Amino acid sequence: MSIKNIRLEVMQFLEKSIDSFVDEYLVPVEKIWQPTDMLPDSQKENFIEEVRELREIANDLPYDFWVVMVGDTITEEALPTYESWLMEVEGVDNEGRNGWSKWVRHWTGEENRHGDALNKYLYLSGRVNMREVEITTQHLINDGFDIGTGKDPYKNFVYTSFQELATYISHNRVSQLAKEFGDKKLSRLCKMVAGDEMRHHLAYSEFVNRIFKVDPSEMMLAFQYMMKQKITMPAHFLRESGEKISSAFEEFSNSAQKIGVYTANDYVDILRKLTDTWEIDKISSLTDEAERARDYLMKLPDRMARISDRLVLPEETKKFKWVQPALTI
Repeated sequence: MSIKNIRLEVMQFLEKSIDSFVDEYLVPVEKIWQPTDMLPDSQKENFIEEVRELREIANDLPYDFWVVMVGDTITEEALPTYESWLMEVEGVDNEGRNGWSKWVRHWTGEENRHGDALNKYLYLSGRVNMREVEITTQHLINDGFDIGTGKDPYKNFVYTSFQELATYISHNRVSQLAKEFGDKKLSRLCKMVAGDEMRHHLAYSEFVNRIFKVDPSEMMLAFQYMMKQKITMPAHFLRESGEKISSAFEEFSNSAQKIGVYTANDYVDILRKLTDTWEIDKISSLTDEAERARDYLMKLPDRMARISDRLVLPEETKKFKWVQPALTI
């Protein structure tokens, strides 16, 4: 039997548990928070006062913080790209609406709220050139992304396990910073987004864990493949208006590192966490090739930590078109 057919069989086996995955890792629509719960409500009489307070607090937030906020928001708003990518994964049947397509649609429904909420906050803050943000978002959706997974579910689930945890870290750190700057509402909003991302990480991580139990060698090779090529962030084609090829994502990443939102050390820590969570040191019945893959993965975090320790960030911060000067209030 071909590797592709084996993967399809494994996906069909896991699909039998889809309803339990949805119940455990996703929240019913009527119970989950919505963006309106986190922001000034335009139907209330004190809406203008709440917006004025939001803008006063936003005025004191530093430049790099706003770069990170915009980059995080744009990443969330490129959701159509991520949904269409997951719908193409082997074993996901959107046309037949099988169990996996149900998971992807419900996951998308939860993720969709993140961009909505963050976009509204940026709009109300007065610190962001929303037209420039909107142009960048449209470019990112138009350009798509290339994360090297193809339609392989094993590689895709390694990617989502890693990426959802990285997104949790980023939103959670922004929440902490917002609280330190006195923006309790933004802190709460980002904390709620981070909580969703953690649940999603736990789900995709469990999918990989289940695959390790039934197809350990191929899962190990897929894990190695993804880490050898490195996990590419979903917004790696980020660009501003008037640009065809851009270093915008790199510059956004520099801002994130400077304020400690997401760093090279976090990348290494996520790799360690995944290695520990999946207990790859204890997995048995591996082929010789998969054993070599495990050896590579076990040594990789220390190797990457040595590299990240030597990382030097540029002193100057790129001036993005997205961020406006502080308001005169």
